[in-house]
Amino acid sequence: MSMVLLRGAAEQGFIYSLVALGLYLSFRTLNIADLTVDGSFTLGAAAAATLTVLGHPILGLLAAIFAGSLAGLVTAVLQTKLKVQPILAGIITMTALYSINLRVMGNRSNLPLLREDTVFTLFSNLLPAALRGYSKLALSLIFAILTALLLIVFLRTRLGLSIRATGDNRTMVSSSSINPTYTTTVGLCLANALVSLSGGLLAQYQMFSEITLGTGMVVIGLASLIIGEVLCDMLFRSPSVARAILAAVVGAVIYRIIIAMALSASVSTSDLKLVSAVIVMIAISYPAVRDQYRFYRLRKEAQKNVDA
Repeated sequence: MSMVLLRGAAEQGFIYSLVALGLYLSFRTLNIADLTVDGSFTLGAAAAATLTVLGHPILGLLAAIFAGSLAGLVTAVLQTKLKVQPILAGIITMTALYSINLRVMGNRSNLPLLREDTVFTLFSNLLPAALRGYSKLALSLIFAILTALLLIVFLRTRLGLSIRATGDNRTMVSSSSINPTYTTTVGLCLANALVSLSGGLLAQYQMFSEITLGTGMVVIGLASLIIGEVLCDMLFRSPSVARAILAAVVGAVIYRIIIAMALSASVSTSDLKLVSAVIVMIAISYPAVRDQYRFYRLRKEAQKNVDA
């Protein structure tokens, strides 16, 4: 694989790491399978692309964050106030967002950003000519690092600890002074805001937004998250919030590198979903296979001791 392809995979990995961080909040921290992600990712891309066409790329990213948090709010209200099952609530919001996303893009399924200024071109103009080739990598990395640091700080605040407690034991939280409805709502709003920001960045990175951009984003985010967790389990012994967030960022980059390697190996783009599913299957089943192997080794050693 060439260095150009590797650099492109790293750039996209840092952008997609925001999706993995959003899923870390909803799936790992709140213990909610939030399918809103497929719609909120496209919503962020649509909002950012629309405002970029109007000449406001930075405002477009802020709009993506705001729109994503609103999508998370709708899902949270469905879950907490109207008692809709979490998966069904996500599906309802995701379905509604399809029509909303089309409206945001002016009833067009594709919105190109050719010859428009984006945050990447603005950032590139600030750099010396010799470094402009790395501007996308640098800005994607800055977004990933800043978001990860802010999330670590937030999850150590009182509200962040309350959100973590809500996911660990909702029954205990309900009997305390913490309002689980409020913490769930804040958590889902923040998770979808991160996902939507990722969509906005990707639209400006690849210079277009389209209505199918978020299809399969839940699988991509979960694959990134799980790959990073498996890798960090091998490298670090003690679990922590910082380790989990680092795992999400690293996992997203590794996932994109694996996809880039598959493409460089002449795997058809129509087979990429199959490749993604296989990656997720391997990552998810790895801990179980590892435990079974360890148990087999222990049993074998015990049998040797008995025979001796």
